[in-house]
Amino acid sequence: MKFYVKFTLLILCILIVMFTIETTDIFGFQQYRPVAAVSKSSNEISISWQRLPYPVLYEIEVLSRAPATDMRSMPKEFRLMRFRTVDNQYTLLQDFPFQTYWRVSAVGLFSRPLGRWSEPVDINSAAFQPAVDFSTVKPRLSSTTLPEKPVGPQPILLWTPLPGAVYYEIEFLDNPPENPNGFEPSKFRLFSSREVFTNGYNPDFRRITVNKIYWRVRGLDVDGNPIGVFSDAGELLIDRTKKEQLKPLITSEFGKKGTADLLYPVYTWIPLLETAVYEVELTRTLPENPNGTDPSAHRIWSSRAIGFACYDEFPRIEPGQYFYRVRGLKPDGTPLGVWSDAAAYTVDPGKASYAATFGDSITHGGGAISYSPADWDYDYQTYLEFPTYNLGHSGDTSESSAERFERDVLPFRPRFLIIMTGINSLRAGVEAASVIDDLRTIRDKCLSLGIRPIFLTLPPINPDAIHRTFSEETTPNWHYELLAVNEYIRQQEYYVDLYPHFLDATNELPDRFAIDGLHYDISGKKLMAELINAEWERLTK
Repeated sequence: MKFYVKFTLLILCILIVMFTIETTDIFGFQQYRPVAAVSKSSNEISISWQRLPYPVLYEIEVLSRAPATDMRSMPKEFRLMRFRTVDNQYTLLQDFPFQTYWRVSAVGLFSRPLGRWSEPVDINSAAFQPAVDFSTVKPRLSSTTLPEKPVGPQPILLWTPLPGAVYYEIEFLDNPPENPNGFEPSKFRLFSSREVFTNGYNPDFRRITVNKIYWRVRGLDVDGNPIGVFSDAGELLIDRTKKEQLKPLITSEFGKKGTADLLYPVYTWIPLLETAVYEVELTRTLPENPNGTDPSAHRIWSSRAIGFACYDEFPRIEPGQYFYRVRGLKPDGTPLGVWSDAAAYTVDPGKASYAATFGDSITHGGGAISYSPADWDYDYQTYLEFPTYNLGHSGDTSESSAERFERDVLPFRPRFLIIMTGINSLRAGVEAASVIDDLRTIRDKCLSLGIRPIFLTLPPINPDAIHRTFSEETTPNWHYELLAVNEYIRQQEYYVDLYPHFLDATNELPDRFAIDGLHYDISGKKLMAELINAEWERLTK
């Protein structure tokens, strides 16, 4: 009995001593500030710091932005993770594909902070990313033609899209390039073009006397700087007697495995040289006049577009098969060449029975300035781990989203509806209260139909980049109003908080996520999907 009394008294004395140490700072532990260091070995990243000569817990915080000071706490929206360990080293078990900041502090056994936080370290800095070998960054030609299969004087050339390329430079040579896969133009260049905004080109060789031509292409960023090197060179043998019909080549591909169907389709093609205006027609029956110049007798809709993409302004809800094709037009409106081959897609509302997405162009898809919703790499739904249907509509405001709900969502009645709308309203000067009213309307309509509304907070934008790309002004108080909308969204039962993951040091959207300041590129779309995937089980319980 005496042993237990003595043991209890000993433990009590130890606790009193430790409490005194932690509260009076007789050993100066309150001046402790760990120095965090990051190391990489065997493809693992670890963070370590010096140990205190005293039994403590070490607290680690993972933040989406660097704190301005060593403040004890950061706003909740910037804190991604917080956990404790008894060791003075931690190996990262979770890979964040975005910029994160890690810091460490000590906590006494009575949960009292000892000292200050360490300086934050960016474990996703370039120093810990694999070096990019630019000699491997190049488009891959997909229409290299062999001499035994000559082409006419106005062929259409194709290559695989290069992720991140805003546009391309293509050059034509009279000899194989002296600098294969180089950074510089070839000395054998006959002519070239940088007016290439899609992964194909329609050159005109009618005035070129050389019959064997070599060609290659490279990607360019928004400022015209090369992304990687020139592709391998392709060889073309020109048969000037070959009379090929001049017609666009459709590039949009619907129903591709792993992609979400579009309620509002976008039709894309390789443009014809010096042809700006195109006509697209839609039918429910295969056109009766392939390679013709007249409209189909089965036409149900048509539209004219400039460039290489046409956005269907009508939701395609009626089930069944649709056919579309495109032709070039002369300035007087008469056909230039013939209709393209017809492409098809099928509308099946049943695909939306589980989940659908709803919102503006960020939902609809596209990015990097030149890519449309028909480019699946720029659709965040491509990276989701569950099937969904894309009910997005480019240009939507929160008001227009609420107005089209019955027409565009009611026929599908998904169990889960992922909602993201309002940024177009806010940047145009609409007050947060009005956007919140629209979101509340959408929420109430969902609940009345047994649909679970899952909101995404609105990430920031970059007004300077928007002005540079679209020559559009953004209202100065956009960020204040956006924070108010996001605070409302965080009060909902089901939401995913995207906002803190897309911030730079100035609370704006960094170029690495959206070069135009608004529409997320591939990295941004992947991050959106990753954040949704991580929460999906909780959201759908």
